[in-house]
Amino acid sequence: MINPGVAIVILNWNGKSFLEQFLPSVIEHSPARARVVIADNASSDDSIDFLEEHYPELQLIRLKENLGYAGGYNAALGQVEADYFVLLNSDIEVPPHWVEPVIEYLEANPRVAAAQPDILSWHEKQRYEYAGAAGGFIDILAYPFCRGRIFQHLEEARGQYAEPMEVFWATGACLFVRADAFRKAGGFDHRFFAHMEEVDLCWRLQNLGYKIAAIPASRVYHVGGGTLPKSSPLKTFLNFRNSLWLLTKNMPTRYFYPILPIRLGLDVMAALSFLAGGKWADACAVCRAHFAFFRSIRKIRDHAASLPKNLPSGMYKGSIAFTHFIRRKKTFLTINHKRMS
Repeated sequence: MINPGVAIVILNWNGKSFLEQFLPSVIEHSPARARVVIADNASSDDSIDFLEEHYPELQLIRLKENLGYAGGYNAALGQVEADYFVLLNSDIEVPPHWVEPVIEYLEANPRVAAAQPDILSWHEKQRYEYAGAAGGFIDILAYPFCRGRIFQHLEEARGQYAEPMEVFWATGACLFVRADAFRKAGGFDHRFFAHMEEVDLCWRLQNLGYKIAAIPASRVYHVGGGTLPKSSPLKTFLNFRNSLWLLTKNMPTRYFYPILPIRLGLDVMAALSFLAGGKWADACAVCRAHFAFFRSIRKIRDHAASLPKNLPSGMYKGSIAFTHFIRRKKTFLTINHKRMS
């Protein structure tokens, strides 16, 4: 039985079809004390009409413009009172008892500020899904990876990650977070708009002394690419720009300046790879991301003196790209865990 107040908040943008398909499972399989809230990011489809007709009992927050994931949730959560927020993508199907294991873990571990369930593919129910898998990590160059997913390699869920684990970041696709910790950290950085903002939040939460966890006793099923398809040049731009911002905002100074040239060089290699594959728009997106980064680097880095001196726990001190593509290590279990800080 869940005693604390829990608000399940779904940020919608032109997602009527997902609301029709998946909102019933959220309402059916969420505990009675867990309130479902829909925040609409200025949709231009008929999402609002659908919600008002079929779910008039739900709290509906209407945002006046599309603020993206980061800004949209900041605006919406400022209007929601709860002990715990559950930030849930609209393209996720939930089974029974998906909320209770995570909240029970958070209640028993007060220093854990945020957590996620296992994220499995809605299309292949026994395979981890790209956006979070069984818990997120990051390497020293700010490339994210997961238990169950390294770059494009997705593992089958065979019980290999069956234990709760402290991780570096929890996915924004289904993010459980203490409301007071979210506010203490200042919420999401709205400048990110979408992509990597949850990694940035989790890094800042760790700098405040909190921990992040993955709880495999809970699992949900994610379609993925509901707002931006994986092949979108806009997604490429946001991922590369925001990853550089992530590094710039949070990396201790003694690591940042030696690391930055290496990271920029790897980005150039990625752009050349896009060109070789005929993906001109993605290659251009990497270039635009670098221009945006260099225009903003001083402003993003202006608080560097206040950063901790050491790396947070859960960071992989090597290069996950080198480990995966050169050393051919395809899974989380095969990487050198002695290099985790």
